[in-house]
This record gives sequence, structure tokens and C-alpha cells, in this order.
Amino acid sequence: MTHPKNTKYRILIVEDDFASRSLLASYFEKEGYAVAETEQADDLCGRVHQEHIDLVLLDISLPGKDGLTLTRELRSVSNVGIILVTSKGDEIDRIVGLELGADDYVTKPFNPRELLVRAKNLLWRVKDSQLAKQQESHQLWQFEGWTLDANKRLLTSPESVSERLPEGEFKLLCALINAPGVILSRDQLMDAIHDREWTPNDRSVDVMIGRLRRKLTDEPSNPHFILTAHGAGYVFAGEVRQS
Repeated sequence: MTHPKNTKYRILIVEDDFASRSLLASYFEKEGYAVAETEQADDLCGRVHQEHIDLVLLDISLPGKDGLTLTRELRSVSNVGIILVTSKGDEIDRIVGLELGADDYVTKPFNPRELLVRAKNLLWRVKDSQLAKQQESHQLWQFEGWTLDANKRLLTSPESVSERLPEGEFKLLCALINAPGVILSRDQLMDAIHDREWTPNDRSVDVMIGRLRRKLTDEPSNPHFILTAHGAGYVFAGEVRQS
């Protein structure tokens, strides 16, 4: 039984072994997904963009450009879902692949039901992320005389002085003002900034908080908007209106 609602998702299978590629294609076609397949990865980034691909199943051991190189190239230009297809002995490569931006991996021989579940969950996450960004891009937040225009990443002061925020600071401020009064941990804020893998000793959140406080004219010793919850994270204390 196929699922018509799955046809809105497009999956690209990049696998040089014909039998494996055909098997993967049949799994997803039976579930109603729109499937494209290829044995080589020339212009993978362009194809993902042109064909509006939602998920790439990528063999890690391709001839020519391998899956790790392709993962890095693809992730630099796209948020498409990436699942690496690996062999049992590729543990180091799997870790590197995740560090380079792959979302998940499966090991040959794989259980088709498990693969379908992993793919389905990833597709939902990708679509939710895209929808959130589309909604975010049309939002205008106002808090105590300040305005944040999400479409332009523009922060405007009560004195009508405007400044375009860098992407990291913009994402961080969005995360905070979307949950006023709620303590957000550094882990949560790191996820909001980077979307993907990060290292636990990364202090970029604290650095960006300092920059945002200066831009919001918050006194570091006695901030009004972005408060520190010692040992827990940060909380936005301003009154927020959204339009």
C-alpha cells in the first residue's frame, strides 16, 4: 500500500552499485515517494536545487568524489536532508560524515523498515525547519520601543537607529524573544544558531550575548533584556509583541 501524502517528498539516491540502488528505490517508491537515482554525483548540488530534492541517500564509498566530500559540498549550499549509506567497517567515516553535516546514516545490510522510519522522521524535521524559516521571515517583533524585522534581520532602536544583525546574532535573538520569560540553556541556543553539530566547549553563545547586549544598550552588570540564569542559560525579560 502506498501513501499518496508522501509524493510531495522527493528523494535522490546516489549509489554506484546497481542492485543496492534499485533496492533502495523500490523501498521508497512502494511508500509513495518520488524517487530519482544516479550512479555518479556530478553536479549533485545543482541537481538537488533544480529538482527540489528533500532527501539525499548518499553512498559513502562512491568512485571519484566520495560521500564525505559530497556531504561537505552539499551542506555548504543546502539544508537538504542527508543520510549516508555506509559499510560496517566505516565507523570513522560515519563520524566524520556527521561532523561534516550529514543528518543520519544506515549501515549495509540495512533493515528497510528502519531506513524508512529514519527517512520519514528526517523529512518531517527538514520540512518543519523550512516552514519555521518561512514563517520567521515574515515576522516583525516589537519590545519596549525596539523592533526586529525578521525579513531584513534589521534591529531598530527606539531612537529609529537601525542595524542589520549577523545571522548568528539574529538567530540567537529570535530564539530568545520567541520564548520570553523562559530560560533557554546554552545547548538550546547553540542548536538555534548552528542547526547542526557543535562542540560542547564552544563559547560563541556567550560572545554573541555580549554583542546583543551592547546593541540593545543593556548594562552588562545589570541587563534589562537578556538576563543570565546562572548555571542554566539565558532568558529574555522584555515584553514582546509580534505582528
